[in-house]
Amino acid sequence: MMESGVPLCNTCGESVGVDEKGEVFVACQECNFPICKACVEYELKEGRKVCLRCSTPFEANSMADAERNELGSRSTMAAHLNDSQDIGIHARHISSVSTLDSEYNDESGNPIWKNRVESWKDKKNKKKKAPTKAEKEAQVPPEQQMEEKQIADAAEPLSTVIPIPKSKLAPYRTVIIMRLIILALFFHYRVTHPVDSAYGLWLTSIICEIWFAYSWVLDQFPKWSPINRITHVDRLSARYEREGEPSELAAVDFFVSTVDPLKEPPLITANTVLSILAVDYPVDKVSCYVSDDGAAMLTFESLVETADFARKWVPFCKKFSIEPRAPEFYFSQKIDYLKDKIQPSFVKERRAMKRDYEEYKVRVNALVAKAQKAPEEGWTMQDGTPWPGNNSRDHPGMIQVFLGNSGAHDIEGNELPRLVYVSREKRPGFQHHKKAGAENALVRVSAVLTNAPYILNLDCDHYVNNSNAVREAMCFLMDPQVGRDVCYVQFPQRFDGIDRSDRYANRNIVFFDVNMKGLDGIQGPVYVGTGCVFNRQALYGYSPPFMPTLPKPSSSCSWCGCCSCCCPPKKPTEDLSEVYRDSKREDLNAAIFNLGEIDNYDEHERSMLISQMSFEKTFGLSSVFIESTLMENGGVPESVNPSMLIKEAIHVISCGYEEKTAWGKEIGWIYGSVTEDILTGFKMQCRGWRSIYCMPLRPAFKGSAPINLSDRLHQVLRWALGSVEIFLSRHCPLWYGFGGGRLKWLQRLAYINTIVYPFTSLPLVAYCSIPAICLLTGKFIIPTLSNLASMLFLGLFLSIIVTSVLELRWSGVSIEDWWRNEQFWVIGGVSAHLFAVFQGFLKMLAGLDTNFTVTAKAAEDAEFGELYIIKWTTLLIPPTTLLIVNMVGVVAGFSDALNKGYEAWGPLFGKVFFAFWVILHLYPFLKGLMGRQNRTPTIVVLWSVLLASVFSLVWVKIDPFVSKTDANLTQSCISIDC
Repeated sequence: MMESGVPLCNTCGESVGVDEKGEVFVACQECNFPICKACVEYELKEGRKVCLRCSTPFEANSMADAERNELGSRSTMAAHLNDSQDIGIHARHISSVSTLDSEYNDESGNPIWKNRVESWKDKKNKKKKAPTKAEKEAQVPPEQQMEEKQIADAAEPLSTVIPIPKSKLAPYRTVIIMRLIILALFFHYRVTHPVDSAYGLWLTSIICEIWFAYSWVLDQFPKWSPINRITHVDRLSARYEREGEPSELAAVDFFVSTVDPLKEPPLITANTVLSILAVDYPVDKVSCYVSDDGAAMLTFESLVETADFARKWVPFCKKFSIEPRAPEFYFSQKIDYLKDKIQPSFVKERRAMKRDYEEYKVRVNALVAKAQKAPEEGWTMQDGTPWPGNNSRDHPGMIQVFLGNSGAHDIEGNELPRLVYVSREKRPGFQHHKKAGAENALVRVSAVLTNAPYILNLDCDHYVNNSNAVREAMCFLMDPQVGRDVCYVQFPQRFDGIDRSDRYANRNIVFFDVNMKGLDGIQGPVYVGTGCVFNRQALYGYSPPFMPTLPKPSSSCSWCGCCSCCCPPKKPTEDLSEVYRDSKREDLNAAIFNLGEIDNYDEHERSMLISQMSFEKTFGLSSVFIESTLMENGGVPESVNPSMLIKEAIHVISCGYEEKTAWGKEIGWIYGSVTEDILTGFKMQCRGWRSIYCMPLRPAFKGSAPINLSDRLHQVLRWALGSVEIFLSRHCPLWYGFGGGRLKWLQRLAYINTIVYPFTSLPLVAYCSIPAICLLTGKFIIPTLSNLASMLFLGLFLSIIVTSVLELRWSGVSIEDWWRNEQFWVIGGVSAHLFAVFQGFLKMLAGLDTNFTVTAKAAEDAEFGELYIIKWTTLLIPPTTLLIVNMVGVVAGFSDALNKGYEAWGPLFGKVFFAFWVILHLYPFLKGLMGRQNRTPTIVVLWSVLLASVFSLVWVKIDPFVSKTDANLTQSCISIDC
């Protein structure tokens, strides 16, 4: 990708060249955006004197240098174009000619978009300056004016970064710095003013507060430079879908994963599949792969029904521009469905389609009812043969292609997207790695069958809510100015069916609308497991095609990616690893290209097979798959026999294929944690890739979330357990990935925060117990405050409040969503996170895997009825105990104050305030325990009261925080009274 260490121009694809000093030509000193002199000249002629990436004005010397070389620029460009045909060609483009290669390149091998840019420049340079706008319009025909407008639109960037206004961001940063200073003064006071009468309580509170401050720093500073982005889908169409020409949009492979159809209803999965098949994208560019990791015949049969119904549903959606394109959610909308509909036949066709969908639902429900009880002899297919997946833990691999260019067409005779059923082979004695293993199997199957350059993965309950979602992602991935080093585009998760108050913070608004925007301003958001469009090459473990070798600018430092003063520029270094990797690809390519003639190789040719063997150790024993990894633009190699593709696809999903390869270690979805999403994105960004956060006005995808308390806690438990597993693995961000220096420091802080947050549960439980202890013993963790100390405490509380308010101001999050997030942070911290820490250590260190049983009570059949389902689980005991202890402490505190008189009310205020802080944060938990009829499982009450009583009695007996002097004085007083 680079010639002699000189980068290529991101506009025309040629070498940027050197300046008069013989150094690499740099037009923008702020971001080092690679652009050649000729393109700079063109931008200056058009009146655009700012950088295309960061919008910083070009330096004066760069502008003067460009103007000085204006006369010789065309000849220089011509020389570069001639040279580019002979040198600098990436190995992947030599390997073989794919179907997409022919669409993206012309006969000479140059990218079509590059030729278009040159034609746009030529057309613009040939325009004569007209004296007035009216005369110009009179000279140019309307058709040509329209064409020129489309060309101008296509030449514009496909996305725009919208920074947060300084009026909102500057006060926010100022308060953060002030809060840091106040924290330092606060800890100085706390450490230098111990409470001798309750030294143990004081020391415990100090340790907890230091951890909370550390946790706040990890969470706060990655939000230092948040940004917003907007996309221009119309420009994408103008550039890649020109009228009268075949669409040049990149192909996309959709992945949908499911396991148990009895827990994940087939109708929900079917709606996800239908929304994918009806997406607003060229049908020949869309393929949907459904992974059935449970090998259930119910999933297979429901997919057969879904494929048949799609022949009616897809043309209906595209004809009337239906949103959303999942029928269950479209027909259940409580809106005016006639809005913006002008076709007279719409009402009639909608009624007919709703009737067809209801008939389809009945057929699927009948399949579900039939599958409730499996026959003793196992399931049998319609042709009488036994279902291969009767034993879900011991069965062969299965692949079935339902729709596609060679399959059924819709009722109007149009082609439908490809739909493929995949169930990977499973055998006893093999480790299958759950969801991560299933996703990796889909990566290999799709590479063999379609090999789209981009992959979009969805959970089975996340449907496409915005039919333009794929185009939104392509505005980043297919933009030559932006997408070259983008590994994935992450969309926020949005949910249906959540109660209005969002009692348990299921929407995660603060995370998706605050934290992720902050990360987007550094190196990109973390991967959250669904709603993500991947660059396939990033999943294969490759580094970005262009790694910067220029001096790192002060405005884009490795610490924050935004500051202009915190890091000095570094000397240029050459990316030797990328050069080595490219050379290995060339050797491998030479070997793979003639695999059919291995017997005719001489000694020199045989020696080149060493490279192929190294790739087989990485990717596995499939020459077809290995060749597909070298095709950067995707597509199936023409040298492959189509009749052998299914056989090869079955081979790559065999249970032993990943043995002694890099799958799950360095490539694909990474194994070693139940939260494989965090680990996979982290590995990519350590290689130098960056990600992008895309938030279209209409949510791209929507899913379902558990809304009752027990299920929500178990979901959080799984996430926290995954973080603990990463913390105890070799991929821990505390020590992994420092060698390459490609992960920015603020990005590393964010990843550290994602793996250490469960450990906050330990100090949180202790801190929530302190108010009750203080009220029961009459002691407190803070000595009598002076005026200065009172101002310090007041300043700390105000800084916390102001930071939150300013954060809500720039993010647009409501105060109710913020408060729900704060409440559930405490609820999850004292329950799920606490159990995750112990379970993680038991699993990773002792090999013990513990499970928590969940027993459900029936709920009323009403709206949000699931919200009131009461399920017994061990996770409920710790927060219930804390609630009871603190409420007992409040009662005891008031009783003691009434007995002691006026002097006791002042000290009581701080203790009661502290206790009410705990109770208010646990209030949603208390409501969840009561249910709709205020009923709580008896076992929860009994265990909690028992623990609270034992704790209180032991505490009164031991009284560990009362000093010996006070104890002796008490004994003396008692003896005197006697």
